[in-house]
Amino acid sequence: MKAKTENASSQAQPKLTVAWISDFPLEWLPDLPEPLRLLPKQHPATWEMVLLSELEKNPALQIHVLILRKEIEKDFRFERNGVVFHVLKVLPGLRAPSLFWLDTFLINRALKKIKPDLVHAWGMEKGAATVASRINYPNIVTLQGLFSWLAEISSASRYVRFIGMLERSTFKRVQIATTESKFGVCYLKSRYPQLDVVQAEHAPNLLFHKIERQPRTIPIRFVYIGSLSYAKGTDLLIRALNHLRTEIPFELVLISSTDQNYLQKLKEMTSHEIWSRIEIKTHLHPEQVARELSLATMLVFPTRADTSPNAVKESVVAGVPVIGSGVGGIPDYVFPNLNGLLFEAGNLQALTQAIRSACEHPNFRKGLVNDETLKRTREYLSPKRMGENFLSIYETVLAKKTRPARLSF
Repeated sequence: MKAKTENASSQAQPKLTVAWISDFPLEWLPDLPEPLRLLPKQHPATWEMVLLSELEKNPALQIHVLILRKEIEKDFRFERNGVVFHVLKVLPGLRAPSLFWLDTFLINRALKKIKPDLVHAWGMEKGAATVASRINYPNIVTLQGLFSWLAEISSASRYVRFIGMLERSTFKRVQIATTESKFGVCYLKSRYPQLDVVQAEHAPNLLFHKIERQPRTIPIRFVYIGSLSYAKGTDLLIRALNHLRTEIPFELVLISSTDQNYLQKLKEMTSHEIWSRIEIKTHLHPEQVARELSLATMLVFPTRADTSPNAVKESVVAGVPVIGSGVGGIPDYVFPNLNGLLFEAGNLQALTQAIRSACEHPNFRKGLVNDETLKRTREYLSPKRMGENFLSIYETVLAKKTRPARLSF
């Protein structure tokens, strides 16, 4: 009888209600309700799905995910695995031009009905952090990219520079932020001394931890995952392989979206012959990306600026050797001569030599990495650890009961 009484008391305790402000990739969910199935696919943001999968197991949590979409006819609400999704209709062309005040109004209206204990804002990309800094709820902001840093790149787009400017003003009001890499922590602390910064790594999907490697090594199979862009260093990769085309037998799989204009520029700067060795694959589900990594000899990731690229994390926990630029958080995951090689970001000659050296490495040329390093990276980047970290952060924020300075709107 005593056990039943204690159990009933435990069940009577109110749940912690957490509202996510997020550009959550709901269009990638396998069981999406009919009215939402025609939404265009955006970035899969798998780290958010990983964390949600962990947190939804916790009976003491009630999570609401707030998402703005212009492609729907009206607001839509549905529940999945105990998580409530609120898809809010927004008029196109008004979000960024309004400095995300339109988002602030729509999200704050929804939050008044939800009455969350805590708001968790995901990233600056679509204004989530800016919205959270304006509303009167205890909150944390998770940085997915550092736009003020990216804006320092001379070729950064107008939108990146705009978000970088907004980031600087937003983080004068934010009190607690999470970021992934040691680089991200140092960057934020050096620029926003008042900000409480917590390092919380985003874990790859568990299926990448369980990949059964069957690397193709004749010819060497390179894989690149990311957008085709100057910032990601795609031009460096193609130019380096163009230089090595008579020296190393290889094939290259580009897992990316197709930017035909940029692709044409790449073709104009390289030989016609190299493109017969290149295959481009788009809109792959995580299971398909995992399949590609199971076959890869190595991942090449020549980014000029990245905070904590998910493609690198997926590769290191899969046991794929990584040739990566030594920038941002990449050195947190790639350990020279153990599970990959690092080279100076933006340096074509250094990348070319790193590819050559990796192809001569006794393990990497076979698609193998050091076993102890693989074990360590899998523990460091496990979904379970990610879930525990963020739950601890939620509890810390609520214990402090901190609220942002409210702005009128």
